[in-house]
Amino acid sequence: GPSFSSAKMPSYNSSRQCSSSSSSSGGSSGTAASGSSGSNIATATAAAAAPQHQQSSSLSTSNVKQEADSEGITLEFKQGLPHLTIPLPSRRELCIFTLRPVTHNVAHLVSMLQTEDRGIDRVVLRTTDGIRIAATASVESLLLADFDLLINDICYRVHVPVQHRATMEEVSDINDVRQLVNKLYAALNVDEHQIARERDVLKEIEDIKAQLVPFEKARVKIVAAAERRTTVLMYCGLGYMALQFGFLARLTWWEYSWDIMEPVTYFVTYGTAIACYAYYVVTKHDFLLPEVWDRQFLLGFHRKARKSGMDVDRYNRLKNRLFDLEADLQRLRDPISLNLPPQHLVKIIAEQAEQGISTKAGPLAVLQQQLKSFIGMKK
Repeated sequence: GPSFSSAKMPSYNSSRQCSSSSSSSGGSSGTAASGSSGSNIATATAAAAAPQHQQSSSLSTSNVKQEADSEGITLEFKQGLPHLTIPLPSRRELCIFTLRPVTHNVAHLVSMLQTEDRGIDRVVLRTTDGIRIAATASVESLLLADFDLLINDICYRVHVPVQHRATMEEVSDINDVRQLVNKLYAALNVDEHQIARERDVLKEIEDIKAQLVPFEKARVKIVAAAERRTTVLMYCGLGYMALQFGFLARLTWWEYSWDIMEPVTYFVTYGTAIACYAYYVVTKHDFLLPEVWDRQFLLGFHRKARKSGMDVDRYNRLKNRLFDLEADLQRLRDPISLNLPPQHLVKIIAEQAEQGISTKAGPLAVLQQQLKSFIGMKK
């Protein structure tokens, strides 16, 4: 029979691997059945059927290869996207599927095949070694090498063009290109974005400052009253300690003797220690004078704020928001964010420009020029 070599087959076409084996198995089963009638008849039948079996097997092989040529899978790249042409088993017609290497995966390809042809029950993708490819594998990784596509019971070999196979160097080059594009986009659009963001921040800062004006007026009065109250309490404590010192001194040197007043002073000292410990138990803070001042000031401030009707919680929220906005504004105006040199480098560059030193020279040349100008030597 006619033979079809692999060189005559179009590129990227597939071959059915199961049909030729089925035809050869059918021929062998027919030979075995004819041999079961008897030994003499089996020998004659086998001798007569041998050329017929060879002819039928060659014809079946040629038919399979002809079907593979007409219904094979082709993979082409058009405008950077892979176009996979697959024969549909139900309608016996070709269908082109456009794949996206980055966003699509094997599951998308299987879904597109089953949606296009309802007669497809099973779609499996395997490597050339027979290892199944997971449904979550991306099309980009699938196109790195040749693979087998099994539709129902038909197996196709898909050949990926060599010039379109991505290597590790190309992948790294693609990443470099992506980074370059991101930097280019940032360089072209970051100024407009920062200006718009700065305008919004300034507008919100002005709004918050307008809301804080009545709070600030009330706060000034309340702070003055709280400080006055705290100062009075501190002077009262000082007066109490001075009065206690004078009273004990009067009893020690005028009314009684030291031997009688010594136990009294001991208990007075121990009572003061008990009072300090009680302060810690109640307030959970040590009896330190700065902390005592802050505590009394806050107590007086909140008491006066409640009497005057000032919303301290809203005032604190506005102040915190104002602090965050000012920090954002400072960050937006940062020279590093604007791709500008820092302030200390700006001063150095300005000094070098005044001295006529070229900033395009290397650091060693700049240092040599500075040393020469410092020593007083000429070039």
